[in-house]
Amino acid sequence: MEFQKFKKIPRLSRDCIITEKIDGTNGQIVIIRFSDFEKAHEGYAGDSVQGFLDKYCLYKTLAIQDENDIIYMFAGSKSRWLDTSSNGDNHGFAKWVKENAEELLKLGEGIHYGEWYGKGINRNYGLNEKRFALFNVRRWVHSKELPNWDENDKRKRCPDCCDVVPILFEGMFDTLYIQSTLDHLKMGGSFIVPGYMNPEGIIIYHKASGQLFKKTIENDEKPKNSKE
Repeated sequence: MEFQKFKKIPRLSRDCIITEKIDGTNGQIVIIRFSDFEKAHEGYAGDSVQGFLDKYCLYKTLAIQDENDIIYMFAGSKSRWLDTSSNGDNHGFAKWVKENAEELLKLGEGIHYGEWYGKGINRNYGLNEKRFALFNVRRWVHSKELPNWDENDKRKRCPDCCDVVPILFEGMFDTLYIQSTLDHLKMGGSFIVPGYMNPEGIIIYHKASGQLFKKTIENDEKPKNSKE
């Protein structure tokens, strides 16, 4: 019998990042080499490799540093792969990824999570269009921040077609800071769409534990699917 070590307990009094919680629908963009895709596809119970590519691949191009390999791009929701058909898409996210694929290649290889929000999706935010906001705030800098961007900042400029979820607070984890940040959001309105006065809440990322927590302005004590 294999010995199971007790996991190390992270300290609560460590840095955290608080961002605005966007009320849209979860989306992900996957950019992967064909050689890596083949390995990842092993054991997949659904379509064959070619069948999967025919159904879900939104864009492909030759890898810049390896002409013998191909880069593929896929889109997903929180729970499934997406295609551009009316039944296979999620509020038009896959279609948007396909239309903006060349710009989205700037994201680089990997899985890029974010929120697809705007017209026709939950709160709408008073927008006449849909937008995609990236979650990884330590990796990306938005064009709106560039005038104050330190060139020594390790973050990369995100693609022009994307937003980045706004950072509302960064510092030591403390429930007082969390509540004051939430109160400020409630009083001042959304940061992702200035002037929109009904934001949903905040996301707290605790760095030491690598854990995400959420807190909403309304009905925070109730389960998400509660009908009460």
